[in-house]
Amino acid sequence: MSSRIRAFRPEDLADRPGRYFRRRYVWQWPVRIFHWVNALCILVLFATGMYIAWPLLSPAGEAYQHFFMGRVRQVHFLFAFVFVINFLWRIYWFWMGNNYARSGFPFFWKRDWWKDLFWQIGDYLRLERGHVHLGHNALGGLAYTLGAIVLGWMQIFTGFAMYSQSNPGGFFDRAVGWIAPMLGGLFQVHMWHHLFAWFFIVFSILHVYIVFYDGHQYRNGLVTSMVSGVKFYQEGDLDHDMWLS
Repeated sequence: MSSRIRAFRPEDLADRPGRYFRRRYVWQWPVRIFHWVNALCILVLFATGMYIAWPLLSPAGEAYQHFFMGRVRQVHFLFAFVFVINFLWRIYWFWMGNNYARSGFPFFWKRDWWKDLFWQIGDYLRLERGHVHLGHNALGGLAYTLGAIVLGWMQIFTGFAMYSQSNPGGFFDRAVGWIAPMLGGLFQVHMWHHLFAWFFIVFSILHVYIVFYDGHQYRNGLVTSMVSGVKFYQEGDLDHDMWLS
């Protein structure tokens, strides 16, 4: 298994190409579209959500003259529906995409998954290149499961629980209206929704940091791969990427 970046030797490349970087198409276009749409939705939803919670820059004059808060809420609701559709699309592509669309799935019941998890944690703590995945490693998969999938569902359910109050007895009230009494009232739903939004921001900051760190440490084209879909690897870097063949 590769543990360091080999110095490039042109005279050696033709004889032993396996020692040097090669490229592979990893992220299919549906995965890349999901990623950027999701990033846009989180940015807009957080900005509009913060304004709804704390309208610090309210325009002067009577509300009926500008309807600014109403427009902000409309944008928030619009991107909330886009977020849900995009979310369901990614779940669909988990099953329909290539193996890398499923890589890093948290197999808690498998010893290999736990071994890879602690191995990856050790690599990060030692600031070493260590072993490489073309898809998500166990630690990355766990982070995305908790920070994107689980947190995403929490935001969706609490958000629609609040949205359902605009039409008592309607579809959303019947579907998710039970969440408010379960959490102790609508105010508590607001608080949880607000808290989950900040969790998304913390996760996003850590995500960006790790992407740039891995791209620099592993020289695998991680930063540009979510645009081109292509990542780079060396011989021995794919050992743990076929958990879901």
